[in-house]
Amino acid sequence: MSTTSHGGLSTPEPSIPGGRRRRIGNAREIEEFFAPQRTSSADLPPPEPLLRNLTVGVIEVLAGVREAEQLARWLDEDAFRALVTRANLSKRARSARGVPVVRPTHRVMTVRHSSPADGVVEAVTVVAGPARTRALAVRLEGWDGRWRATSLALL
Repeated sequence: MSTTSHGGLSTPEPSIPGGRRRRIGNAREIEEFFAPQRTSSADLPPPEPLLRNLTVGVIEVLAGVREAEQLARWLDEDAFRALVTRANLSKRARSARGVPVVRPTHRVMTVRHSSPADGVVEAVTVVAGPARTRALAVRLEGWDGRWRATSLALL
């Protein structure tokens, strides 16, 4: 086994007979190692607090008082893009009607969720606002030790 010097430190390099360096892994193995990893429901926190906060956050993004980027941590790429698109449409509609941006006063009424598979939660949150009651359907999946919303639908 040969050694490599890094700033005065010697570290052994893996080798195979014949003096060649051993390959640690192929590109696919490396990609899978660093890719997002599924997480079991047992290793995740209860989903209800996230569902409540995510619902309020989505309502505020669509009302124009919160940036969608503030929710990016809890959304996967597709759900984030859909939220940004819908927020932009809401902003254009408010602008066309001349409606000012006002912080919404919504109250989460109920949260119902079930788990169709390990590491997956499907939920519906009912939110009461001053003008109407709405529902947010959410699918959460466990990735890298935390819940992430993979689908959002505001009804």
